[in-house]
Amino acid sequence: MQIAIVGGGIGDLTAALTLLQRGHEVSVYEQTETLGEIGAGLQLSANGSCILINLGLSDRLNPVICEAACKEVRVWSTGATRKLFDLGADPRNRFGAPYWFFQRGDLHRVLREAVIAERTDAIHMGKQAVRMGQTDNGIEVQFEQGDHAEAEILIGADGVHSVIRGELFGSPKAHFMGLIACRGLIDMEHLPEEMRRPVGLNWVGPCGHVVTYPLGNGSILNFVGIVEDKEWRDESWSTKGAYSDLAARLPDWHDHIHTMIKNITQPFKWALVGRDPLPRWSGGRATLLGDACHPSLPFLAQGANMALEDAVVLARCLDLLEADAVSALELYQDLRLARTNKVVLGSLINAHRFHNPILADAATAEDYLEHEWEPEKVKLRYDWLFEYDATTIPLVVSAA
Repeated sequence: MQIAIVGGGIGDLTAALTLLQRGHEVSVYEQTETLGEIGAGLQLSANGSCILINLGLSDRLNPVICEAACKEVRVWSTGATRKLFDLGADPRNRFGAPYWFFQRGDLHRVLREAVIAERTDAIHMGKQAVRMGQTDNGIEVQFEQGDHAEAEILIGADGVHSVIRGELFGSPKAHFMGLIACRGLIDMEHLPEEMRRPVGLNWVGPCGHVVTYPLGNGSILNFVGIVEDKEWRDESWSTKGAYSDLAARLPDWHDHIHTMIKNITQPFKWALVGRDPLPRWSGGRATLLGDACHPSLPFLAQGANMALEDAVVLARCLDLLEADAVSALELYQDLRLARTNKVVLGSLINAHRFHNPILADAATAEDYLEHEWEPEKVKLRYDWLFEYDATTIPLVVSAA
């Protein structure tokens, strides 16, 4: 099939690569003039890493992967610790694939190179989609630059402010979630030895939380702080922040937090936005993928994983129903809706869990930690995510 993809992010390129490997003619249209991924760290659990392995990318990814020993939860003020789950060999043994940490740009580059290796002219830059139209046999997307593209199928993977979503469903604007994220990278050599452990940490506290994990060969620490703020609404990931501002947003937090803040190379900050879940993603010969249809708070670390899953399930549905593209897109939507909606809800629940006011009191915070991160509760919260394999799930919609 001739397939057009609007967007050039990680999920978009994964969809392009998956479809190209299956023999389709794919064109990717990205609005920016330079294709790259802004941001710092990215987590891929077994449900995401198994897809990249299945695509044959292991050798290209090995030099840029970091695998930590485990993930832990800590109380913001005292540093009291509870293990979240083991990493390393554990996810391979339990879920059949590893848990990986990346710099976003490294994964994006590997995917981009793999797409170009399949089709040298697959990616078209400087193409801002503004509208779309379709007939019984095809679809057309028009660009701000005045030109257009035609295809048999259109995939709108153009993010939380998706133009294609608006064209399909006339959806309202994304809304501000009352949260801002502050991020940065830290050279591990600048931290005390006790803070250089190869683990992922989640510091939970009242009105905010901090996530850190190693990147690359373990020489870099990724830092993301999420704090409640009703005023700041700038969504740009490249807006520079100030050390003093970040420190002031986390007053009285553990000394380790402030040591990390002081050693961030350059802090950045952006507002978190979201949309209400859609009841449907597909309309005729067009469909949506990733944040265009199920944007989520990043509190289950599943945003990229969900987009990768979308890409593979969509490709498999097109294989199954190649003679009926409209039905294939409907099947894809029906297979993915319940899972992605559950992720969106689970992320919202984690926002309350991570920012619970009960954590303000050190006397009750440790009891809360023990209660909320009890091993069986952790399994219920995460195992259903990690055990899903988009490459093998039956392409049958459950009656439930």
